[in-house]
Amino acid sequence: MKERLSRRDFLLQCGRCTLLCAGAGVLGWTLLPETTAAQGLERGRLGRKLSPYFTALDGGRIRCTLCPRECEVSKGGRGYCRVRENSDGRYYSLVYGNPCAVHVDPVEKKPFFHVLPSSLSFSVATAGCNLACKFCQNWEISQALPDDTLNYDLPPEQVVEKAVASRCRSIASTYVEPTIFIEYMIDMGTAARKKGILNTMHSNGYINPAPLEDLCRVLDAACIDLKGFTDDYYRELTEGTLAPVLATLKKLRQSGVHTEIVNLVVTGKNDDIDCIRAMCRWIRDELGPDVPLHFIRFYPLYRLKSLEPTPVTTLENAWRAALEEGLHFVYLGNLPGHPAESTFCPGCKARLIERIGFRSTVLGIQDGRCSACGMSIPGIWKDPAAGA
Repeated sequence: MKERLSRRDFLLQCGRCTLLCAGAGVLGWTLLPETTAAQGLERGRLGRKLSPYFTALDGGRIRCTLCPRECEVSKGGRGYCRVRENSDGRYYSLVYGNPCAVHVDPVEKKPFFHVLPSSLSFSVATAGCNLACKFCQNWEISQALPDDTLNYDLPPEQVVEKAVASRCRSIASTYVEPTIFIEYMIDMGTAARKKGILNTMHSNGYINPAPLEDLCRVLDAACIDLKGFTDDYYRELTEGTLAPVLATLKKLRQSGVHTEIVNLVVTGKNDDIDCIRAMCRWIRDELGPDVPLHFIRFYPLYRLKSLEPTPVTTLENAWRAALEEGLHFVYLGNLPGHPAESTFCPGCKARLIERIGFRSTVLGIQDGRCSACGMSIPGIWKDPAAGA
């Protein structure tokens, strides 16, 4: 029998290999070809950057203004996310340019189903998160300190260079909550625009309006986890609240950022069909029927190992309910080969994109329209570099 690693040793192994644990084989990772030595991989914090997202308080304390927690932090202390520190009354990001995970993924893993199908996405993450989801599949880094992970020295410009070298058409800030390294995200987005590469994120949407507005200026696409549709669910399973996430979704749509939504259906927790219908109606009425919605199958892991995987019938019922409530693009995830992985035209019902797992084949989209009936299909279908 193999010896069980301690949590500390496991973190070090994770950082050394940049291989995240991905519960039940739901996700896989493609490692970069460079050696860790060439990448500058080192244990602990490699640098810091002054954040604009704080207010100075009396006695050297600060109030963070990045996310709805608005942590009040004394000198030498850190916020809830673990990656921001009060140094002599000034608030610093401890993870700027210091990702602990760097991978090349299919864009479908984000999951983006309406963004450059079958293209590659250069994916980065640091340690830390501003929620504490009991079902987190990447908890080894999301709940870690940057002091305890092995981190790359990778400034924004180098991220873009490596994305180009890896033939990636997008950069994705992902795996953990990326808004905790917003300064890094913004600078990556600025550099990416110069090279015709998309800047994207997979986020929990737990961010305040002002920093989100700054981010939207350099953000092309966002996949947002709408984890449930009640405050009780958010408080019990994430230590967060619902309203800020709904506000983020509205702001992204208003800003013209392509938006997709993920809802992880957790057995016995957020699978009530009436609540799912209410969520779908909100999406339809507040965001529009064309926003893609992904229902994802839950597998037991982290702090919810006692639960059963989501029954396929539960997911199929949610899928049908969403369509009945008027959403046009509804998908089922973690069910490779299911017909609901594919994209169909809401007008003529032609299959536009066939998917099996993370493999996509475009069958019927031409210039952003259904090839059969001409109906406009929302998404990013044209490579921005093609016009650069």
